[in-house]
Order: sequence, then structure tokens, then C-alpha cells
Amino acid sequence: MIPTTPVPVKEGTANPAPLGLCAFGMTTVLLNLHNSGVFELNSMILAMGIFYGGLAQVVAGIIEAKKNNTFGLTAFTSYGFFWLSLVALIVMPKLGWIDKTSEKGMVAYLLVWGLFTFCLFFGTLRLNRALQFVFGSLTILFVLLAWGDATGNDAIKHLAGYEGIVCGLSAIYTGIANVLNEVYGKVVLPIGPVK
Repeated sequence: MIPTTPVPVKEGTANPAPLGLCAFGMTTVLLNLHNSGVFELNSMILAMGIFYGGLAQVVAGIIEAKKNNTFGLTAFTSYGFFWLSLVALIVMPKLGWIDKTSEKGMVAYLLVWGLFTFCLFFGTLRLNRALQFVFGSLTILFVLLAWGDATGNDAIKHLAGYEGIVCGLSAIYTGIANVLNEVYGKVVLPIGPVK
């Protein structure tokens, strides 16, 4: 006899958010150590931008699509391609493929990403406090970076670097909190769910 009652299928896909958050966070910290003046722009930052900040976030976004999470899909794939485009903006002129982007062009690039991030911030108001901090501080970071490029003021660029380190660390914290809370089956690191 064939059963007529539908059997629920358990969703077996792992949570991709920790991968995406850690990829974003670690790459952001490293780039902003450069922005704050700790070390020069180098191949380590560009490689992280391509492979971890870029490709790992795109993979996380694709998995979010499979989990029917539109916010995660939009955020992770977008920021993954942000990192890939940023590396391209740096590398393509060095290869002689195209002229370097002007300061005005970089200001526009950073402000558009800041506006996009600000819009996504409103989505975090239905998620948790940790993500609110990540997206809020990322919005501020894009504005500071644009302001630094618009004025050519190194102090603003260094301030952006320090703020970016905080933003990146908050993303790492949120990613690791998701992992540890799931592994231990309880709140090990709080992320402040919205009431």
C-alpha cells in the first residue's frame, strides 16, 4: 500500500552565513589594516579579496538561495562581487588594460555601495543586533572611504581604516557566534535576537 500522507523532507543544507560573514570580516580587517596605515597594499590583500572575500561569499550567497534566504543571497553574492570588482579596479590598470579610476570615480563607487548597504541595513532590523552592527558600521565605512577619497585627507582615510577594522571584527564575531551557538546547541556568543 502506498502512503497518502506527505512525509516532510528535512532541509539538510548547512548554514552558509558563518562562511560569508567570516570571509567578509577577515578580508575587511586586512584591507583596513592597510587603510589605517599599518602596511602597504599588497598581494595578500588582493588574494584575500579574490578568494575569500570574493569567491567564498559568492558561494555562501548561492547556498543562501538554496535555503530560500533572499537577504543572504543578495548580501553575500553582492559583497563577494564587491571584493572581486575592487581587486579588478586595482589590478586592471597595473596590467595596462584600462586607465586607473579617478578619485571622483572611486567616490561614486564607494557611495553607491554605501547606499546599497544602508538599504540592506533596514533588513537587519528584522534579524539580530549583531547584523545590525555589521551593516550599520559598514555603511559608515563606505561613507568615510568616499569622504577620504573626495578630500584626499589621509586622516579621514586612516579613521576609515580603524572603523573598518571594527566592522570586520564584528562580522567575524557574528560568523563565529553562529558556528559556536549551533555546535553547542545554546547561546555561547550572543548575537541579540530582535524581540
